[in-house]
Amino acid sequence: MDFQRLILFGALGMVLLLLWQAWLEHESGQNSPARVSSSLTQPDNSGGVTPGMTTAEPTKDDVPQAPTTPNLSGKTGSAAPSVVPAASQALPRADRIVVQTDLVRAEIDTNGGDLRRLELLTYPVTLDQPDEPFILLNDTGVDLFLIQGGLLGSGHEFPNHHTPFKAPARNVRLAPGQDSVAVHLDWTSQKGVIYRKTFTFHRDSYYIDVAFLVDNRSDADWLGYQYQQILRTQVAEESSGLGFFGRLPSYKGGAIFTPQDKYQKIDFEDMYDANLAQPTPTGWVAMLQHYFVGALLPGEDAGYEFYSNVTQRDHAPRYLIGYKTTQPTSVPAGATHTLGARLYVGPKETQRMITADNHLELTVDYGWLTPVSSPLFWIMTYINGVVNNWGVSIILLTLLVKIVFFPLSAASYKSMARMKKMQPRMKTLKERFGDDKQKFQQAMMEIYKKEKINPLGGCLPIVIQIPVFIALYWVLLESVELRQAPFALWIKDLSLQDPYYVLPVLMGASMFGQQLLNPAPMDPMQQKIMMALPLVFTVFFLWFPSGLVLYWLVNNVLSIAQQWVITRKIQAADSKA
Repeated sequence: MDFQRLILFGALGMVLLLLWQAWLEHESGQNSPARVSSSLTQPDNSGGVTPGMTTAEPTKDDVPQAPTTPNLSGKTGSAAPSVVPAASQALPRADRIVVQTDLVRAEIDTNGGDLRRLELLTYPVTLDQPDEPFILLNDTGVDLFLIQGGLLGSGHEFPNHHTPFKAPARNVRLAPGQDSVAVHLDWTSQKGVIYRKTFTFHRDSYYIDVAFLVDNRSDADWLGYQYQQILRTQVAEESSGLGFFGRLPSYKGGAIFTPQDKYQKIDFEDMYDANLAQPTPTGWVAMLQHYFVGALLPGEDAGYEFYSNVTQRDHAPRYLIGYKTTQPTSVPAGATHTLGARLYVGPKETQRMITADNHLELTVDYGWLTPVSSPLFWIMTYINGVVNNWGVSIILLTLLVKIVFFPLSAASYKSMARMKKMQPRMKTLKERFGDDKQKFQQAMMEIYKKEKINPLGGCLPIVIQIPVFIALYWVLLESVELRQAPFALWIKDLSLQDPYYVLPVLMGASMFGQQLLNPAPMDPMQQKIMMALPLVFTVFFLWFPSGLVLYWLVNNVLSIAQQWVITRKIQAADSKA
């Protein structure tokens, strides 16, 4: 098999891979049984169940059940019913506490003490709307995304996310010079136990501390558990108007991390089919979407159970994923105790998440090429720290990759230059043997052997660069740092397509220029296909992130320059000989 055919198959393979990824995303969005606008089906429990998940009957109760624990008399009993009945079809509202820091504006509802709304003040919805912050958490409409929590147990009344709290303040703002600001919500049970739920917001941080203070003023010991959960609905994605190619794949759904099984995705379909029930000593639970995440990070307790549930299964299902403690906390009569937890609600900024050392950076999911994507991202981040322009960083990263692969590229271009020199002899052989392909291949291989030409030498750098290309594709797709990052002139957002299609057209022209430097295939059909590839790739790249097209364009230009110089040197050496 000659090298042109390998190049052809490699290019077609890349096209098929991109088509496959787009088709999977398209199908997962169109056929999911959980979408608000889709036809719902009952879960099929006849097949296998995802590891760590247990099948369960549908339930309308969105408050998790407390573990069965010994009560104060030594007898065992199950959890008492919730003080407040389960949620109705619409989310009830009460008074709102508005919290504003330097990074977020949040709303907490006194009905349940839920974190109902959160706006990212430094992340506009679009560049055209710089004063309209991106809304990550939301409790109105069909696209619900909010964080709930409470306490569970037996023998006492326990506040959950339906409990009517009271708050001393309605508007809280982080003042200049303050490092943090707190919001307090209070509730007292009929037995005299005083509960205070506290949210603490920090300056220059998307981490939020949540604490439950239990002041046991009753005449009996208090025994209880803590839970935190995320409520999310799945809605149909709005069409971008670009048809099939307008949707770039990006995961939206649940995820968990445990020390045993590491990072796992728990998508909406998984949650619809079976309830998660996975014990773990630590870890985190999250709901992911493109560029942003809401995550629950348990405290220092000994054990947890990660769980999921689906309510309103027959109409607009609501997906719950969270955790609850499995070891009870005991508060003697007359004593106080605080149960703590932490949230991360914000962009997937890798540096912020890595600094916390909780593996939350795994929510920036580069897929199976993470070992390649992560180093590329860190190198590009370092370069950007110097040049302060992500577009220039991509160009310099491309140059660095070319330098690293220079020995392989040089060998490849030398091989192609020699093969191009052999083109007249190959044409003569083709005319001599006519349609006898076997004899033609044998004669061609003899010439390659005699001239010490490796027909595969021109393919190796291309094969190596394909994983790099795909890895950088995921970096540009998943890294929130490149969201709305400008380059120059008309490129205002490297994560979006070129609005005027200039970069894709230039990239296609550069591919055509590369083909002129390469030896043409002997087969007329292959020649036609190879000539069509620049056009095919141009069409594909019309909707790709402009940062990715910039990388491929610069890579092609550098390759052309390198190949031209090497070819000229070989020609000069041959002329002297």
